[in-house]
Amino acid sequence: MYKPEELLALLEKKNIITPAKAQEINNALSKDKNALEPFLLKNGILDAEKITELKAELYHLSYKNLQTETIKDEWLNFISRDIARNYSVVCFYKDTAIAKVGILKYDIKSMEAVSFLAKGQNLKVEYYLISDKSFREVFRKYDKLEEEVSTALEVKAKAEGEDLIQVEEKSDVLSEEDVNSAPIARIVSVIIRHAVESRASDIHIEPYLNESRVRYRVDGILHNSLVLPKTVHNSVIARIKVLAKLKLDETRIPQDGHIRLIIDGREIDFRISTLPLGASEKVEMRILDQAKGLTSLEDLGFNQHVLEVLRESIKKTSGILLLTGPTGSGKTTTLYSVLNVLNKETVNISTLEDPIEYQIKGVNQSQIRPELGFDFATGLRSFLRQDPNIIMVGEVRDEETAELAVHAGLTGHLVLSTLHTNDALGAIFRLLDMKIEPFLLASTLRLVIAQRLVRRLCPYCKKEGKLPEKVIQEMMSSLSELPIDVVQKEVAGLNNFEDIKNFKFYDPVGCVRCSNTGFLERLAIAEAALVTEDLKEMIINRRQALNVGALKNSQLFISLKQDGIFKVLSGVTSINEVMRVVEIENL
Repeated sequence: MYKPEELLALLEKKNIITPAKAQEINNALSKDKNALEPFLLKNGILDAEKITELKAELYHLSYKNLQTETIKDEWLNFISRDIARNYSVVCFYKDTAIAKVGILKYDIKSMEAVSFLAKGQNLKVEYYLISDKSFREVFRKYDKLEEEVSTALEVKAKAEGEDLIQVEEKSDVLSEEDVNSAPIARIVSVIIRHAVESRASDIHIEPYLNESRVRYRVDGILHNSLVLPKTVHNSVIARIKVLAKLKLDETRIPQDGHIRLIIDGREIDFRISTLPLGASEKVEMRILDQAKGLTSLEDLGFNQHVLEVLRESIKKTSGILLLTGPTGSGKTTTLYSVLNVLNKETVNISTLEDPIEYQIKGVNQSQIRPELGFDFATGLRSFLRQDPNIIMVGEVRDEETAELAVHAGLTGHLVLSTLHTNDALGAIFRLLDMKIEPFLLASTLRLVIAQRLVRRLCPYCKKEGKLPEKVIQEMMSSLSELPIDVVQKEVAGLNNFEDIKNFKFYDPVGCVRCSNTGFLERLAIAEAALVTEDLKEMIINRRQALNVGALKNSQLFISLKQDGIFKVLSGVTSINEVMRVVEIENL
């Protein structure tokens, strides 16, 4: 194992950091030397591949990036899947004389195990240090989704003595042997594991006339992943229901459940929802990866203006802060990030959620159970007797919840919640439609943020493209409504609005790293409406005059469209992606 000071010395020697910076890092890590690599990553000093390359030099090993390597099955299978997993090693090349092996960490036992295998074939072994990403990318090649499922289906077919191509109607009555049989359990296991490895947020298993379709939602977009014979659909659904402890014999009404699994050493929760569709059921599985942790406000992708007004608003000790947007727009993620900032020993925070997606130490998180009469409204009443400083309500769904939230905001509590509206201004009208008195709303509402999620272009394969003149002119026209200094804060290198014509624009391509989608992860675009004195007066006395124009006159207001254009000019997404999530006129 290398010593942290050796890595710091090497960074200095290669002029990656200055001696002063090395001392600063040493001071920051004085209590925990093992935190050097996370510190370098978090602060953007080095990426994971560069750290691995430098560590290889310290270990006197060669370094290899395997993320885009083409590896033949015969090379890979020189080391079995179990050995590869246990020792964190993979073989990426082999001929009659030599085997090239990537190792995740410098470990004598791992190297001895590989050398023992090589000795039996009179092979010389060359070792290369590889990153965690390289190891995971190569290890995935052991698990080919279609092959694993096909194998499981073949086993089932042989056991039942039937041809897989033949489609027969299965009875609704399933035996315990059908549900828990090894092939069916294997199919479900493979579907779930591959979804997690593909960074999916949801799994859909849907019945059709002659087949069953499995789709994964990755970065907000559904992709076909697998087609199963119709004969196994009910058994697969039943297996998932058994894992989620749902009623196996109830197929007439929807059911909701929960599964917690350990996958590749990570604890992952799955929220299960079944839906009757004619003669069969559909299952939707939401994947909640606890290992991902909470996202910081800075990493969500908000523009500087939204970040500033949000940080100022959460300093308030009372009132309501609302996040709006459609399902899947990242509202809950933003709420968790805000709670993480507010979470201190001196405040009492209570949440009402459906479901609890991430556990936050120090926060009292409560799961609503409508079937037992414990909904958002009843939970909110109980919270007011728990001496809270901050209350988070997962969603304002009805008039009663809205009224209680306003009451809580009036009586010295900071209330955080979400609402389903298209834009920030729409939230005000929605609450007024919920029969909240205008003067009460004006007194309690502090800030409304509307947000969407756009996919980031994959930085490894994006290519420069051209935009039609009409699109560029519309971008210039839209941004010219804002002060130039505000735009310059968001878009580096902009001197005036005419400069937009000279910017580089990028299109998605697709590569191994982004699973050939052209996109990798997502970020938020948002608009924020502060409830200023002018806005309060309009809510109370001149509701008919409340429109986007009046909102812009009362404060600096950057729309969803304008924020999307910021992201396009910064090269992090494409104009087509922004248009997919935001309605843009004149294009």
